[in-house]
Amino acid sequence: MKQTAIVMALAVMAAGTNSPALAEGVGASAATTTPIAQGNRAALAEADALLARSARDYGRPSYSPATAARFSEDDNVFMRNALAVDFTYGAATVTLPLFRGVGPRGEAVHYIITEASDFETANRLGVNYAPKLRHAAGTPGEQRVTIQDGVVRFRGSVDFSPTYELVPGTPYPFPPARAVPGAVAEAEWSSMVVMPSGVVLNMQIVGNATGRHDRANSLDERDGTVVLQLLDGFQGGEQYYYHLVTDVSADVPAVIEKGVFAPRIGNTPSFGQSTPDRPSALLGFSPVVNGILDPATGQNQGFATSIANGGIDPINVFPLDPDNDNPSLDNNYSPMWDAHVVVWTDQAIAANRVRRITSIQDLSRLVAAGDVATAPVAPEGPGNPFVAGIRPLGVVINCPTIAQPRRVRRAS
Repeated sequence: MKQTAIVMALAVMAAGTNSPALAEGVGASAATTTPIAQGNRAALAEADALLARSARDYGRPSYSPATAARFSEDDNVFMRNALAVDFTYGAATVTLPLFRGVGPRGEAVHYIITEASDFETANRLGVNYAPKLRHAAGTPGEQRVTIQDGVVRFRGSVDFSPTYELVPGTPYPFPPARAVPGAVAEAEWSSMVVMPSGVVLNMQIVGNATGRHDRANSLDERDGTVVLQLLDGFQGGEQYYYHLVTDVSADVPAVIEKGVFAPRIGNTPSFGQSTPDRPSALLGFSPVVNGILDPATGQNQGFATSIANGGIDPINVFPLDPDNDNPSLDNNYSPMWDAHVVVWTDQAIAANRVRRITSIQDLSRLVAAGDVATAPVAPEGPGNPFVAGIRPLGVVINCPTIAQPRRVRRAS
């Protein structure tokens, strides 16, 4: 598919993302980016309260190193509070513990926690450590909450009642003929949750009275567990970069990724700034638009491929794994992925060179050769050297990383 044919579709994807984080390229003020002290006592007290409340609510032991599920070295599971992971390719799932909270109108909600901006808090909760998230505090992308007796009260919630729709376009599947998110967040909802201690936790409501997350295969309110679908990706030349999709700042990619459409997270700073020395909670990654459509080739990849094949994984390209043993503020992992969308050029298509892109380094070589380029609708401005010089689109996709197994099972 030629570049010119996808410009209008990508413009629709990026609509509504005119956030200060993109327009100005700045993060929070110096006052709000002061690093949270490691071992923050208030944050640890909050974590203990959350765990204790979850244990009382659901009648099972909360996470601790002693109660954690055991995985093999080859499983390479990062999310320590995961209760189970099914590595079956094309049907992979993770079972995570639920926490019970309260929505803005006093209604019961069920949520998960996947990352923390403080190292000791991440260890206590058994989640990924993502110090970059501290830069979300004090910005329009945050959601400040209260906590009482281990129960978090959110300012916003999620409506899971809409009927999900994704209809391929014709003659080419992208852009879709119709795309309706199956879950829409309220204006005050953000998964960048700032606790009273100042620590930022990545929380996602996955169930309430309106329904459950579109990526939730099951949600057991009695046992306090949720089984969530995992998506595939590439990182460092290796496949099976298994991750969740929780919420997305723009509607069309929210539909393609089956995440909650949550515009507020698009105000999280700062697009195009992916290195740890920048005041950014975001980390660049690269989705493909117009890759090979046929899964039988083993080279399928991209938004168009996903739409054409009933929502199979788009197999995006990621730069790094979580590093949960590294307490440094230079630890660069973040689940808040800054989309640097690329297209195969007419030159590459004519020469039959389209294939899977397997790493950021691979992407850099393809860009240098003129075979891959920034999606034309990306706002003008400097490219991001961290992502092969590609310009950011201005869309955030919240994708907590669960595992990158060295081998997977294939469904029979």
